[in-house]
Amino acid sequence: MEVFIPRETHPGESRVPMIPADVARLVGKGMGVTVETGMGVTCRHSDADYRESGAEIADDRTAALCRADMILRLRKPPLDEVKHLQPCCVHVSYLDPFNEPELVGELAACNITAISMEMIPRVTRAQKMDALSSQASLAGYVAVILAAERLDTIFPMMMTPAGTLAPARVFIIGAGVAGLQAIATAKRLGARVEAFDTRPVVAEQVESLGARFVKVDLGETGQTEGGYAKELTPEQQELQRQEMARVCMHSDVVITTAQLFGRPAPRILTREVVEQMKPGSVIVDLAVESGGNVEGSELDEVVEVNGVRIIGLANLPGRVAVHASQMYSANITALVEELWNDEAKGLNLDFEDEIVRGCVVTHDGKIVNQMLLDIMSKNG
Repeated sequence: MEVFIPRETHPGESRVPMIPADVARLVGKGMGVTVETGMGVTCRHSDADYRESGAEIADDRTAALCRADMILRLRKPPLDEVKHLQPCCVHVSYLDPFNEPELVGELAACNITAISMEMIPRVTRAQKMDALSSQASLAGYVAVILAAERLDTIFPMMMTPAGTLAPARVFIIGAGVAGLQAIATAKRLGARVEAFDTRPVVAEQVESLGARFVKVDLGETGQTEGGYAKELTPEQQELQRQEMARVCMHSDVVITTAQLFGRPAPRILTREVVEQMKPGSVIVDLAVESGGNVEGSELDEVVEVNGVRIIGLANLPGRVAVHASQMYSANITALVEELWNDEAKGLNLDFEDEIVRGCVVTHDGKIVNQMLLDIMSKNG
């Protein structure tokens, strides 16, 4: 099987899909791996490093795309590259399938087996392949570092001859993977941390990290089978906003991480709430790429509202690209190894397997992912 790993071309993307050590793992399985020249340079991996791992280096991107049996990348493919892939090729990357109907349709029309890294099911056996979680964890860490950099006070309490400096008050909204890492990082820096999530089941995790869980009686909430928060009713959203406003008024830093899988992010902080916060405080909106949790946040901008800085920077994992690439590379390699059949020297796509059913979006000229089909059906 011929595998091609192209260089990422998305503006500002510094992560790479695979590091040399994981290329060597694929080569050891009997795969022929080709890497586009310069693919690893943003993470200090040279073409020579990939050659030493057993890969060929390609100068002609289009030619390599045309002959590959499998494409491994990080970002979704440009639409105009899909036509270069040979029929029955396997393409693995983030695809954003719920928001990219044209791309998904083109992959199906060209008879590409498209695997979406976002759709890896949250089951125990697939944890090592869960790129969403690995990247979200880094995003939570980076969000706190950005906030600490832009806050005009320090995070920890300090007792000095000149007096005592109070610790920063940090409020994390959403206690998923990103939120929990943000809590842990803020606590390490010495902040006083509070957190809220619509799922009461995560309160114990929040408190185990040393933060106070903010309780709001929303009635029935819970989570989906995949571990994601369920969408709230309008009445529940209003109750949540009222409590959020109360806590935000006393916070130095607010980090919002609430996202809904396959849907726009919920609006949690209105402009009115932002205007009630202390001048000099900082908000980091981790959901800005999917619509934003904060009214007034702008993609790839830092804006100021009544002295409150709102950070809406995209691709926070890309700010720690070396470790983000290491983690994504391990995720995608684990997926390929899970699907690899040593005897046949090829992929075994068993649609009775829950991982395959969950992450394969198109196959044999059709859209085959049931979750995606259900949403497409609802949307007409």
